Amino acid sequence: MPYLLAVSLIWAFSFGLIKRYLGGVDSTLVAAVRLGLSLLLFLPFLRLGGLGLRAILGLAGIGAVQFGVMYLAYIESFRYLHAYEAALFTITTPLFVTLLADALDRTLRPWALAAALLAVAGTALVAVKSTDVRMTLTGLALVQVSNAAFAAGQVFYRRFRLRHPDLRDLPVFGLLYAGAFVVAAAALAGREVSLALRTPQVLTLLYLGLVASGAGFFLWNTGATRVSAGTLAVLNNAKVPLGVACSLLVFGEQAHLPSLVASLAVLATAVWLAERQPSR
Repeated sequence: MPYLLAVSLIWAFSFGLIKRYLGGVDSTLVAAVRLGLSLLLFLPFLRLGGLGLRAILGLAGIGAVQFGVMYLAYIESFRYLHAYEAALFTITTPLFVTLLADALDRTLRPWALAAALLAVAGTALVAVKSTDVRMTLTGLALVQVSNAAFAAGQVFYRRFRLRHPDLRDLPVFGLLYAGAFVVAAAALAGREVSLALRTPQVLTLLYLGLVASGAGFFLWNTGATRVSAGTLAVLNNAKVPLGVACSLLVFGEQAHLPSLVASLAVLATAVWLAERQPSR
């Protein structure tokens, strides 16, 4: 659990940094650079000895979904959302974690379905108050794609590690970033993007690639293997109030406070409802 809490603090600043310094940079380029830096960070530790081809491809596939697909959708959403909205809309991730885990276990928690509907209603409170509802709903949809991809990666990595308790995380984690980078690089191929980046943008990319993504995702997935599925689902939301607070207080964004407070209250109720029955 300490790993998950520490990473939540690191990620809280990412929402505002992306919006302020990378808002005009192509989202696919940001994802590719960010994941490329993460891959470079973990390449020296990569060890494939004892891993079969199926395990190698499985880990790369997990990374392609959890980090590659997730980032392409997540960073694109900042074209349509304030940073605090992007942070707030990630609150449905625990519901995806719970529903997917239950689907793989061939069971169903009715509470989770009810909570999912309530979470959608809670995020709609912010969307309705937006100056451009269509843009906000587009951003909301992109964040939900991102949430689903991130949740799927967590669940499948946790299941993979439970089936391979003898493996250590550090020697194999580079495979996840390799799979993610391939997805981002493929999406970038053929696109005309500007590589003229200012110093603040370069520093932001270095922070996001090496710290928030590189160290952050490693610590998060490692922590995910050491807690229950229910605890993992709940801690996915620790970054939400922190991210909203950073966007409003540190980066000076403006929000319609009554709708924001109402939305947070509804979403908190949704998470509480989802956890009424502990996940298997």
